[in-house]
Amino acid sequence: MIKVENLTKKFTGTTAVEGISFHVRPGEVVGFLGPNGAGKTTTMRVLCGYLPATSGEVRIDGISVARDPLEVRRRIGYLPENSPLYDDMRVDEYLRYRAALKGVARRNKRKRIAEVKEMCGLADSGRRLIRQLSKGYRQRVGLADALVHDPKLIILDEPTIGLDPNQIRQVRGLIKSLAAHHTLLISTHILSEAEMVCSRVLIIDNGRIVAQDTPDNLRRHMRSSISFRAELKCNRQELEESLGDMDGVEGFELTTMGDWQALRVDCSSEEDLRSEFAQLAARRGWSLRELHLEGKSLEDVFVSLTKRGAAQ
Repeated sequence: MIKVENLTKKFTGTTAVEGISFHVRPGEVVGFLGPNGAGKTTTMRVLCGYLPATSGEVRIDGISVARDPLEVRRRIGYLPENSPLYDDMRVDEYLRYRAALKGVARRNKRKRIAEVKEMCGLADSGRRLIRQLSKGYRQRVGLADALVHDPKLIILDEPTIGLDPNQIRQVRGLIKSLAAHHTLLISTHILSEAEMVCSRVLIIDNGRIVAQDTPDNLRRHMRSSISFRAELKCNRQELEESLGDMDGVEGFELTTMGDWQALRVDCSSEEDLRSEFAQLAARRGWSLRELHLEGKSLEDVFVSLTKRGAAQ
């Protein structure tokens, strides 16, 4: 559905995107992650035909964005981070206007508008002026606009920005339902959200793709070090001294909870030190009630891959 080869976009004195390549297959839900200024929004605007590429090739559903941008736009539903809306229009009026611009047949327009309003939680908001809507509801109108022509590809730039937790859950459910019939590319800063709804993620930093894989595989590749957590009843000073003498312990965090100590240990290699720690606890007569590995999250992967750029 999306094929990007060696895409570069330069502005005066700045290279926003530099030689990136990636593919998105039909039916995938792909997360597009990166810190502010990494090049996510620029890439999305090039994909949608709103910005020309400096060099490289971009194809949507086999169609070149550079050669036929209007045909590409017919296949894309795009929700920008701050959706531009006409404040003096009512919701129904705006969606009828946008449906007409996007070529929705007149015989299907009323039905399709009703469908997207229901999907986006706007069924009771058709008569309201857009300027009277909260930020969250304005975001819903923008999402309904992106869906009204039933596009093959949906590109969402921070789709849950400005929404409360209940609304975020609703949008997340909508994204999952859309995945059955559409391809989705989603930019988000909420990494837990990407883990829940995306089958694959792309991570961009300083205009370059630094990783692309499933969330599970990215976490697996980050297992160059291991952390474990434990809860035990013991003398805090004795525990600290014992951990300081244990080979392979890179660092630890300790929290006292009454008679118990909550412990997190970072190991310096892939060696699992839980067995050695359990033996230590047995020798010292410590009561051990919890001991488990701590898995890497997508946030850990993200921070590791982008911290170099943040430090510059």
